[in-house]
Amino acid sequence: MTDRTSLFKQPKAVWAVAFACVISFMGIGLVDPILASLRDKLHASPSQVELLFTSYLVVTAVAMLVTGWVSSRIGAKRTLIAGLVLIVVFAAAAGASNSINGIVGFRAGWGLGNALFIATSLAVIVSSATGGFAGAIILYETALGVGIALGPLLGGELGGISWRGPFFGVSVLMGIALIATLILLPPTPRPARKERMREPLLALRHRSLATTSVVGLLYNWGFFTLLGYSPFLMNISSPPKLGLVFCAWGVLVAVFAVWGAPWLKGRFGTPRTLYGNFVLMAIDLAVIGIFADRPPVVITAVVIAGAFIGVNNTLVTTAVMSIAPVERPVASATYGFVRFIGGGLAPFAAGKLVEHYNAHVPFILGAGAVVLAALVLATVHRALDAADRGEVAQPERDALDRVEREDALQVGAGIGNED
Repeated sequence: MTDRTSLFKQPKAVWAVAFACVISFMGIGLVDPILASLRDKLHASPSQVELLFTSYLVVTAVAMLVTGWVSSRIGAKRTLIAGLVLIVVFAAAAGASNSINGIVGFRAGWGLGNALFIATSLAVIVSSATGGFAGAIILYETALGVGIALGPLLGGELGGISWRGPFFGVSVLMGIALIATLILLPPTPRPARKERMREPLLALRHRSLATTSVVGLLYNWGFFTLLGYSPFLMNISSPPKLGLVFCAWGVLVAVFAVWGAPWLKGRFGTPRTLYGNFVLMAIDLAVIGIFADRPPVVITAVVIAGAFIGVNNTLVTTAVMSIAPVERPVASATYGFVRFIGGGLAPFAAGKLVEHYNAHVPFILGAGAVVLAALVLATVHRALDAADRGEVAQPERDALDRVEREDALQVGAGIGNED
């Protein structure tokens, strides 16, 4: 009881960043309920509408490579502020746009702001939260789950008024988060070590990190095929009703990410849980592909998929962090870059495949990608088992890297002491 109580007794700065995290993660599913409306009212093809995901996620992926370089030069708080400002500006600009190409372009700017924010927010929460590293991760995963669940609901309600509503809504909410962060988050010192821009790419030389990153790319291909194209198959014209479907999906994502994944990991271990989960998710995607012309089946399968996605979100990230032989910020940037490339390209590819073939093809392809993710993961099975037992010994690095790691720890301690 004491641990749970302390988890909710956090500095105001932590709550300010956590609130901003909720709004940021809402942006992932926010546009799902209005995809059909955008297609009809702006006379766009499905593949053009899917670019809303592609521009957002691909820019987020590429920007992940430079977020560490930026934050190590201007400090964590300034990086957070810069990201929030960009989201406020570009979300509002998307809402004011009159063309699908304009919205796609502004979503790209939104993705840049999102990368600066999400890459820094976890580090700030970890350094400032009470309850240790585990408690900070729970707070972060909770914010992610709440954001994913509420995003489609808000998008549906505001989209029922106008397709512009969700964009303006995020801009206003992020503006509130920006003010809260400015006031409540104390100044953070600049890190003693300036990160090199090439570090996330160089980290791909490590087999364990490269392998788990590819697993993330393949899994996200299936995930964002479902998230991006399934709304077109549901035969639901009302944005609020579509929002309710994806809210139910998001609730399962949150529940299984925060509670289901740790329980399954404790009972079966990381690799075995992920093998089973990947197979079940592949079957779910295949069901959508086979019965793409039956909306009730599609709706049911999408909601159920939330459970598999919640487990995968937590355990794939845990797998990356547990066996990557580099510092966590670098591993996170590397993994984010690779997986968001898959997440960004999949919806656009789905739209093109439907235009050239039919609605069955992208989901069958997504199911195959998730099965392939399980096969690739099997090549690091022993390392994941060892990590579960706490037996992974990270390889020694040269003296310079050891000094850099000590500098990073000192900076983290400095941020925490400022509370």
